[in-house]
Amino acid sequence: MRQTTVAGQFYPLNPKDLKKELSRCFKDIEIRERDITGAVVPHAGYIYSGEIAAHAYALLPKADTYVLFGPNHTGYGCAISLSQETWTTPLGTVETDRDIGKLLAGTIVDYDELAHRFEHSIEVQLPFLQYRFGDDFKILPICMGLQDEETAVEVGKEVAQAAKTSGKRTVFIASSDFTHYQPAKIASDNDNYLIDSVIKKDIPEFYRRKEERNVTACGFGPIAAMLTASREFGADHVSLLKYANSGDVSGDYSQVVGYAALVVE
Repeated sequence: MRQTTVAGQFYPLNPKDLKKELSRCFKDIEIRERDITGAVVPHAGYIYSGEIAAHAYALLPKADTYVLFGPNHTGYGCAISLSQETWTTPLGTVETDRDIGKLLAGTIVDYDELAHRFEHSIEVQLPFLQYRFGDDFKILPICMGLQDEETAVEVGKEVAQAAKTSGKRTVFIASSDFTHYQPAKIASDNDNYLIDSVIKKDIPEFYRRKEERNVTACGFGPIAAMLTASREFGADHVSLLKYANSGDVSGDYSQVVGYAALVVE
């Protein structure tokens, strides 16, 4: 069982308080399912980025399995790590999709729980899925310590192929914040420059722009893997739903973190 690591820090530990916080995040957002194959969502504390994430989660369709690509902030575990344990949150347990997981045997994706043990980027997404879909779904959590373009594209293709072989309805979610600890104007300019390449679905240009402006988006590999997997399923339109930064909550715009919600359909 993969126990919660950041409950009580990034989001409330008490189930009642967590539901209340999620309701706040979705308060002014209409829940209406669209034929979405992929998404980018932030992974900061809910008070800062929860409302931005909710813009994407409000549009997600019901699926059998949600593939969650997250960056590895801790350095533990394998380069590309798949969890097959049952995950728990204050709202209950979430099963991993072991059927699709088995189809990834022998690929670049390794079975490894250590990378996930203390990592928050995937964990913080689960209550949003539980809020929307109860317990009627599975997840495929993939933690990426290696995020170069070649690796990310290969991960996206391998996971998409496994999902296709399974025949299950699958949605691919990339967990990433954008610029870290820059003045709000610089963060906004750089992030929107990078996001424009995501909207164009141009992965080589995405990596080029990231390097050009040294954009500190922590989940750039997961974004590229998600775009690749979505493209394998024929999704060809990317929309930016919402962009904001931590200063919008804290009032401090001198050193912000950027957050964005995007969907691919």
